[in-house]
Parts: sequence; structure tokens; C-alpha cells
Amino acid sequence: MVPDLDCHGSTRKDGPGAFQLFDADKHSTFDRRQLRTKSNSLVTDHLPLTDIDITSSPRDLKASFGFCAPLKAIPVASYYQLHRAPSVIAMAEPAQKSSASVKLPKHQDFHTGEQHTKTPENGIHNKILEHVVRTPDRQPSPQPTHLSVPGANQHRILHEEGPGYVAPKFEGKELQMDQVMDQIEEKGFIPPEFVESETNWFYNELGIDDMYFQTETVDAIVSHILSLYAGKVAAYARDDKRLEIRLDKEAVDHAVYIDTSKPGISVIDGPRYEQRIDEKYVNGSTSTNSYRVETFRSGSQLPGGNDQQLRCYFVYKCHFANPKPGQEETNLDIIGEKRFLQKATKNTRDIYQDIMTIAVIRTGPVIEMFEVEGSREKRLVIAYRQGSAMGMFSALSDLYHYYGVTSSRKYVEQFSNGITIMSIYLRPLPPTATSARHPPIEASIHQIMKEVSLLYCIPQNKLQGHFASGRLSLQETIYAHCVWVFVGHFLNRLGSEYTSLASLLDPNNSVHAEMLSKIKRRLRTETFTSDYILEIINRYPDLVRSLYLNFANTHYVQTRGEQDDFLPTLSYLRLKVDRVLDDDELKSLVSKAVANEHDQMVMTAFRVFNSAVLKTNFYTPTKVALSFRLKPDFLPEVEYPQPLFGMFLVISSEFRGFHLRFRDIARGGIRIVKSRNREAYSINARSLFDENYNLANTQQRKNKDIPEGGSKGVILLDVNHQDKARVAFEKYIDSIMDLLLPPTSPGIKDPIVDLHGQEEILFMGPDENTADLVNWATEHARKRGAPWWKSFFTGKSPKLGGIPHDEYGMTTLSVREYVLGIYRKLNLNPNTVRKLQTGGPDGDLGSNEILLGNEKYTAIVDGAGVLVDPNGLDREELERLAKKRVMISEFDVTKLSPDGFRVLVEESSITLPSGEVINNGMTFRNTFHLRGGKEYDLFVPCGGRPESIDLSTVQKLIVDGKSTIPYIVEGANLFITQDAKLRLEKAGCIVYKDASANKGGVTSSSLEVLASLSFDDKGFVENMCIREDGTVPPFYNAYVKEVQETIKRNAALEFEAIWREHQQTGIARSVLSDTLSVAITKLDEELQNTELWRNVELRNSVLQDALPGLLLEKIGLETILERVPNNYLRAIFGSYLASRFVYEHGSSPSQFAFFDFMSKRMAHLNQQRRPPHALPIGANGSTEA
Repeated sequence: MVPDLDCHGSTRKDGPGAFQLFDADKHSTFDRRQLRTKSNSLVTDHLPLTDIDITSSPRDLKASFGFCAPLKAIPVASYYQLHRAPSVIAMAEPAQKSSASVKLPKHQDFHTGEQHTKTPENGIHNKILEHVVRTPDRQPSPQPTHLSVPGANQHRILHEEGPGYVAPKFEGKELQMDQVMDQIEEKGFIPPEFVESETNWFYNELGIDDMYFQTETVDAIVSHILSLYAGKVAAYARDDKRLEIRLDKEAVDHAVYIDTSKPGISVIDGPRYEQRIDEKYVNGSTSTNSYRVETFRSGSQLPGGNDQQLRCYFVYKCHFANPKPGQEETNLDIIGEKRFLQKATKNTRDIYQDIMTIAVIRTGPVIEMFEVEGSREKRLVIAYRQGSAMGMFSALSDLYHYYGVTSSRKYVEQFSNGITIMSIYLRPLPPTATSARHPPIEASIHQIMKEVSLLYCIPQNKLQGHFASGRLSLQETIYAHCVWVFVGHFLNRLGSEYTSLASLLDPNNSVHAEMLSKIKRRLRTETFTSDYILEIINRYPDLVRSLYLNFANTHYVQTRGEQDDFLPTLSYLRLKVDRVLDDDELKSLVSKAVANEHDQMVMTAFRVFNSAVLKTNFYTPTKVALSFRLKPDFLPEVEYPQPLFGMFLVISSEFRGFHLRFRDIARGGIRIVKSRNREAYSINARSLFDENYNLANTQQRKNKDIPEGGSKGVILLDVNHQDKARVAFEKYIDSIMDLLLPPTSPGIKDPIVDLHGQEEILFMGPDENTADLVNWATEHARKRGAPWWKSFFTGKSPKLGGIPHDEYGMTTLSVREYVLGIYRKLNLNPNTVRKLQTGGPDGDLGSNEILLGNEKYTAIVDGAGVLVDPNGLDREELERLAKKRVMISEFDVTKLSPDGFRVLVEESSITLPSGEVINNGMTFRNTFHLRGGKEYDLFVPCGGRPESIDLSTVQKLIVDGKSTIPYIVEGANLFITQDAKLRLEKAGCIVYKDASANKGGVTSSSLEVLASLSFDDKGFVENMCIREDGTVPPFYNAYVKEVQETIKRNAALEFEAIWREHQQTGIARSVLSDTLSVAITKLDEELQNTELWRNVELRNSVLQDALPGLLLEKIGLETILERVPNNYLRAIFGSYLASRFVYEHGSSPSQFAFFDFMSKRMAHLNQQRRPPHALPIGANGSTEA
């Protein structure tokens, strides 16, 4: 199908004077060689100067091509002009030759490096490198410098002419041309006089290399030539006389696109072939299914006087020399594509080899620039991992067009080790009035290089149209995209009603807090959808520009001092016409510019964002995602009563994510949230921050026994990138590390403005969908030179010093301590306790609960279904499944008693021993834990969905005001809502909630972190890392046992405290769990800031008790004090004293209790300090016995 060609049927008779179209039947012996002339003249010079009537189509035209020629008479001279091919000499001419030393063109607004002393009129005061606000004592990043550094005297010159590719010569090209022309004549569409010129134009003037002609069939080439010819005729027939030639052909293993292109102009409408190539061929590239791309621009203009040229794109399916090499393989002969290996010159291969060596060890892109000898042309080479930059190929065109640069040719090469390399030849636009306003290519190339990294993070941002049209710069549109994400999460949409309700409720009451949370979710209406917010932002590009300048003026750093010819990451023109406004001026500007209240709310949020950003990697030359460290005090207290200590916002094309923490020293898992469909994504996006906040808050309460406060990270995959979990995780981690490590490697990690001004360390762990990624994060932190790489992530492999929770039952040990505590207090025999458990033998918590417990299991529910035996499930069979880590679908049903049964989720119409018929196995499984009756004494949820028991369903477990289950220990997080727990306790059930019972894992992780911080690298590997052959260091085994004992001791202390206080006050245990947590964390924070920490003897005494004995014995207190960060030691000090005091004296002690508590400790300290033989001195001076 040929685009842009209307089909008309016609029965018009040929009038007098009309020029008959060539008829193949009548002229089968026509010899085209008769039309060949000498020199450069065309056959049109010998044809009559009459009008050509193309209203009559050849007989087989419609049948052959599916369209008819347009009905319009064209003046013959103009018609022939369409076919006048560009000069071959012009095509071969190199790009704007110049002398070896390039002299920058003069420009009235462009400075070429002279020293400036006065302040620019527009008020831009960008920081010179030495004056950046710095974090104290930060050392240089160990990252190697390997990218082209703007301004450095290390220009790399290419000493070769041509494109760096030489296609193998196609020996049969002349013969093929004859066959093509023969077929064109047979079709009868192109007059025989023009066949030679049209074919010659296609073969020799478009810059198409021999690889295409060797690959394509004669039929395909004929089709392309005819389509282009028809496109030219159709274009001339347009009323506006615009010449638009478009061709696209997509086959199974290759594609060809040809389009009219004006140098330096991004076409926003039209077929958008580059976007199509991205979507169909480049974005989804893998080592087993990928495509390489070649694109060329014709060297001369098309007729019509609009500076138009033809751009040809050729796409080929890759055939690799070795389709499955190792990911670290860099040898191009092994990982290269066969066509690339055939065509690439030695120089090109050397360039790609050097870049490949770097790319395989990088998380982000590798960006290099080369000068082309004897020319102002530059060769930009970019390498990145496949699938990590969707839409990059097309977005690059918008980028260099913005700076008044065009490309002569581009190549996209794929390699079987998963790396993509793009090579782009850039040249300045021809001198025109339009090009005069752009900086010279010698300056703009460095801005393009810097912004490629920005483009890599978000290749297609939400304001791309403003960028492609030149209305806004790339920096301005990506900044606006980031604020769009910010606004969607933090625009206050709850209204005064919520505030009024919140003021009537007690935020410290856990039931009230949970109810407020649910109401908040309901009140977040669709008034401000993401689309509506974007619509508002798109109305105010001028406001975006002013707001961006305010942001840039704070965070941009001049890394090359006065060598920065203009702000490298700002639009050149903006700096001359715009003045940087302060916040008050921006407030006034916004209020005057907006049309209504909604618009004002959205645009005001830009100011909130600007004031909240403490540091960002926005201006770091190489990055993989955009990260912002935010000051969280903009959060409304009525919605978020517990103040956050720190907040990170991370944005990329594949995801958005937060990391929240309630203390400086905090730890928590990182989870990845996936969405089944667009509707689920919309719901997840709206609740993302609130979910993150609540999870971190729960972690804060759970971490009462350890020095770290609560934190959590949540990554929400974009609706179109649900398969990019690993890519998203890697970008999230690396971009946050940009803000934790000192970025001072020129050209890679330049310095940033740090308004926080304090060193930060984050401690992370695995969570949903990230358990298999923590090893990578640990290794990556080590590669980036993070001094805290050993402690960065818990849950890592034992070979990296990790302590696996599941293997050693760390979480289960804490849960079991609460179960055993109930048995102990009530004198119960575990062997007679009938037990229900959700979460089966395949899970961490469920399997270890089976192995550690000795109750009479009567029912287990897991992902496979329901397993029941009122007489007790076979113990040996359950242990077999638990050790094998498989679901109850593998239970040997022959070991069930006559009253036992198993119902799997896929089953239906199952009759139970009681005669009850189960219609749907899935429904039965999902609701089994809510069935009435008194078949169980103990319920331990070890798995299941959050809120599986809530206020609306808890009544099914209460009969005649009494709970049908006497004891519940909530092992699974959030399985029962707080109001449901209180209803169960009121009905007589003994309930211990998740925040108390499920804390063994966090204790294990904390002690794993402590060991990582205490050992040096050598000692850590020697004592904490299991060898490759599986050998376990003796210290590791002993330390794991000490961790297990610590978990049990902490759980027992809290159990006793809750039991005792409940007996004394009658307050529900579920409430006491929260009040104890709040009391401990509050006292902890107060203790860290008291003079007690300054008492060295007391401090050391507390640390001697708090630190694991094995670490003290192996390393020594003095060495630990030297190695472990001071704020972490302070946190250990505070948490140990606070937890021991609250567990002993309760959550509401008397005002003298703490004095008494500390007096005993000081007396004990004095006793230790006194010489063994000394006796106390009495008041009268005598010694006392």
C-alpha cells in the first residue's frame, strides 16, 4: 500500500493534445538505451513542452497496485522537475569541511570562553565547583573516568573518511538494475522515458548501500521505486504543493521506510517512522530477538525549495555469530551481528570494542563523542543495556534538533550479550536565519552529551510535544514530568471534611487511625486524575520555564568553572530572555497567569516541589533514573501524623518509587508492586505513597528492639513495563546511591548541591518481588565503592555474609515464643492443642512453624487449597512437605483419617465426609478460615492476604458472644485488621498481633548489619561469608545461634510485658502492643539526645550489654566503636535502654521509675569499677561490712 495517494476511477476519453501513458503491450520492444544522453542532461530535455495528462491509468494499474493515478494535468516542465535527481557530486561531498583548528562562528549572544566578572543580567548565579554545599568529610567516588569530558584536552579524532561502515560489494548490482528496469517497464506505470532516471536515482542518489540491494529481491526493489514515484506524483497533486514522499514496507525479517525530512526539524505528525521503529523493533530487543537499524539522509535537496531531503531507514533482523554468550562477554567477534561484522571498518570495530568493555560493567549508559577529522561533523556513540531505555532512538532526534544539529546517518547495533550501541553522525545545519540562533556545534555537542543521560532516564516524557516543537527544552519538560508525578501523589484532595473528622478522633488510638486511613482512601476522589493534572500543566509552558529556572538556579553546578559557555543543562535562549524569580515572585506570577483555582493548585505544587528538594542527581552526567531527596515537612500533619525523617522520590520511564524512613538510622524492605491491568495500575498509583508510609510506620513499631527505625521502599512498575522488575530495581538502587555517595568523578558523577548537608546511610532488605535481587544490590554497592556495601542489604546470599531467615527460622522463632508463652501461662499441653494454620509447608514462616511446633494440626490452608483432619494430620508427612518446601497438593491423602479431606483450588463439586458439597475450591480456600465451629484451639496465620479478617467478617468467628478460636498469634503481617482484633479480644480470644509476634526477621537483619559494620572487609569475608565449596566459618555458625537466642529473648520480654500489663489494666493486648512500641521509640529518641550518651563509662557499659558477646570477643569494643558509625552506636544505646526499661516498667511508668531504673544501672557500674578488695565507706568514716 502506498501512502498519501487517493484512488479515483475514471472513464474520461483522452482529449486532443493529451500525452498517452506508456502502454507495455504496444511497446514491448522499447529500448531504454535510446533515451540515454551524454553529460548530465535528462531525457526530459528531448520531450515535447506540452501538458501531461495522467488521468488515464494503465489497464493493469489498479489490479497491480491497489490504487489509481490522481486525476490532474501537470505542466510538463514542472512534472519533469520532480524527477530531476540530485547531483551525485553533492551526495558525495563531505560535511562542511574546515581547517584542523575549528574557528567558532561569531554570534552576538555567544561567548567563547572569555572570563566574565559581572553577574548576568538575568540573575543566574550558578555555583562554581568549589563553592557547592557539600556533605562533610565525603571522599571522592572511586568510579573510573572513562567518558568524554567536556572541556578537557582529550578530543578523540577519527582519522577515517566515510561512515565507518563498508558494505561488501554487490557484484550483481548492474545486472539487478537491468532486471529492475525491465520489470518497471512491464508494469507500465512509469513512462519508459523516465525508467532509467528513476532507477538511477534510487540506486545511486539516496545513499543506500549494497547490503540493501543484496538483501532485497528484484520484486521488492521494483515495488519501492514505483511507490516512491507514485508518492512524488501524488505529492505534486496536492493543493499546497508540498512534496511529501513516504514509503513503508515491513516484512518478517526486515523493514524499509523512506520519508521526506527537513534537516533539524522534528515532525510531530505524519507517520513517525522513528517512533514505529522504536516500538516494533528496538524497544523489545533481546539477545534472541533483536533488530539492527541503518538510516541515511540524502545529500542534496528535493525539488520544491523547502530544504527537504529524503531519509531512508533500513531494519534487519539480527543473526548473531554466537546467540548465547555470557553477559560479561565483550569480544565483538563472538557477540557481534553477522551483517555488522561484515560491514564495520576496523576503526568502527575498535570504537565499539572499547565502549563494549565499559558498557558491560555499567548500570547506565556509556556516552562517547569523536571528532571527524577535517570536518565539523561529530560522531556520538551511546551504549546501554537492551530494554533499559524505551523510545531512545526516536527521542535522540528531538534532542539534537533542539540544538540546531542534524544527522547525516545513524546506526543501531545489537549484540548478543544484551548491549545496544547507537552511532550518530551529527553536523550543523546549513547557515540560515533560523540556525543563527543556535550555539555552534562545538559547544552544543557537549550539552547533547550531558542530556543523553537525562533522556535515557525518561526517553518519552509526558510533555514531549512541547520539546519536539521547541517550545520547551528537554530539561524543562523532564522537570515538568517529574513534578507531574509529584503532584499526582501530594496534591491535597481530602478537603475540610476530612480535617474536621480527624480533629475529633484520637490519632494515637490504633482503631481511629485505621478508620481514618480507610476514609482517606475513599475521599481521594478522581477530581485530580493524572490526565487532568497533565492537561493543566500543558496549558502553562511559560510558567514551567520560570519554575524550572528557579529549580536549576539552586541545583545546577558549573563543573568547568568559567569554561561553561552557557548553562549546559539550560536552554541557551532562555538565559537571555528570562530572569530567575524567587519564590515570592513565582507565587505572584502563578496567581496572575492561571485561569482558575484548580490550575493554581497544580502550578503552586511546582513551588512546593522546588522548596522540598534537598539534593538530586538531575544534573549528574550519567544516571539511570532521576532521584530526589525531599524534605518531608510539606506533608500535612492531619494526614500523616507521624513525621518522616527522610524521603526519596525516584522516577524513570519504567517505574516510579519512594523510599521513606522515620529515623536517620532505619531499615526496611524494598518491594515491587505489579498491576494486572490499567485499572489496577491506576488504583496502585493513587495509593502508592500512603501504602509506603503505612508500611514504614508498621516497620517503625516492629523495630522497637533494634537500633534501626522503620523504613520501606516501594517501586510501582509502569503499566506498560510490567516485565521490567529487575530493570526497575537496578535503576532505583543506583539512582538512590547517586545521592548517598560523593559523586566527584568528572564526566561520570559530578558534584551535586547537597542542602541536607549530612551523610546518609540506608539499610534495606528484601520484600515482595525483590528477594532474588539483593545479591546484585550488594555487589553493585561494592563496585561503586560504597564503604557500607556489606550492610547495605540484608537477606543476601550467605556467600556474601547474609543470614537467610527461612533457613534458620528467624521469623518463626519469634512467633513460637508467643505461642509457647500462652502455653506456659495457661499450663497447656501442646500435644493436645488443635491448630489451624494459613500459609502452608511451602513458605518460610509456614514450613518452619510446622518443623518447630508440636501441636495437633487439624487444618492447613495454602495456595493449593485446604487440608483437614479433625483427628490430626500425619506429623511425618507434614514434616516431609515442610523440608521439601512444597504445598499441600503433594500431601499423601492415604494418610488422612476417614474424617479427613483435601480440597484443591481447581476442584469443584467435592463432597466432604460430613456430606457437605463444595461447589468451588477457590472460594472454599479463600473463606475457610472464617468457617464457624469449635474445631480449633489455636490459629497461627503464617500467610494470606492483608485484611483477611476485618470488621465485616470477624462476626463469623464469634458465636453467642464468644470467640470460636481461643488463641491467635498473628504471624502474617496485617492478616487481621485492628478493629477485628479488638472485637475478638472482647469476645474472649487471646490475640498477639503481628507487630509483636513477627519481629524475629528484623532482629536477625539488624544483627547481620551490625556484624557487617563491625568487621573490616577482610575479617567479614573470613568470618561471615560461606565459601564457594560450602564450607561454613565456625564464627558464622556460632553467631547465627547467638542471633537466634537474641530473637527468643526479645520476644519473651515483650510477651511478658504485654501479658503483665493486660492483667494489671485490662487494656486489650492488641492496643498494648502499639502503646509499648510508641513508648519505646519515643524514649529511645529522647535518650539519644540526652547527656547520658556523653557519659563514656555508662555508654560503654550499655554497649557491652547490647552488643553480641561473640562480636565483642572477636573484635573488641574499642575497634567496634571505631568502625561502626557514631549515629548507629547512639541508636543501639537508645534502643537497648528504652526497650529494657519499658519491658520492665510498662508503657505508662511512674515519674520516678526511670530514675530508679538508671540508679540501679549506675550502682551496678560503680560496683564493677570498685576494686575487689575495697569496702564502702560509711557516713562516719568507718568501713562497712
